[in-house]
Amino acid sequence: MSWGFLRDLLSGVNKYSTGIGRIWVAVVFIFRLLIYIAAAENIWKYEHDEFECNIKQPGCENVCFDHFFPVSHIRLWALQLIMVSTPSFLVVFHVAYRENREKHHNQKLYKSPGEIDGGLLCTYLISLILKTGFEIVFLVLFYKLYNGFEVPRLVKCDIRPCPNTVDCYISKPTEKIIFLYFLVATSCLCIVLNLSELSYLIFKYSIKCYLKRYIKKCQ
Repeated sequence: MSWGFLRDLLSGVNKYSTGIGRIWVAVVFIFRLLIYIAAAENIWKYEHDEFECNIKQPGCENVCFDHFFPVSHIRLWALQLIMVSTPSFLVVFHVAYRENREKHHNQKLYKSPGEIDGGLLCTYLISLILKTGFEIVFLVLFYKLYNGFEVPRLVKCDIRPCPNTVDCYISKPTEKIIFLYFLVATSCLCIVLNLSELSYLIFKYSIKCYLKRYIKKCQ
């Protein structure tokens, strides 16, 4: 599939992000999207064809593969990329709403439509919470589906129609596990960046509100 839409989305979000948000965009674009397109997709491309069992019983290899890999790593990774990026649409839509509102009233209603304050701040915080939540959900999903972040060289299968316990071999397990660890590391980094940005915005807004109240009291 073409990932151009996601690239355009991330480019649009970058204009309205804080410094930490721009780092998050860079991590997603360089260390996740480009790595996925350039390398990871090819490693898992023929995973079903290269999955071999030491018996040629019709249907045995298929059921064993489906048991150990209920969802392809690479498809789950692609879904994760899409899900963690889509909450950013909320910010883009909110800015577009502000711009259209100014055009409709034909006057300046905001200091800047892309400035993170008021309702846009709430939208931005919600998008950060959603992105963090999706990251955590997918990490747990990876861990549960594959019994940890491991890719074994050999798996034993005794599911029908296999006549007995058979040995099945996974292709390029070392290469796959390296990319799986890379996936986990970048996901954790994105979670840390999202939480840092969330804390920064809340702290900044709290200080701003406190200063306003203090100035009013002084006046």
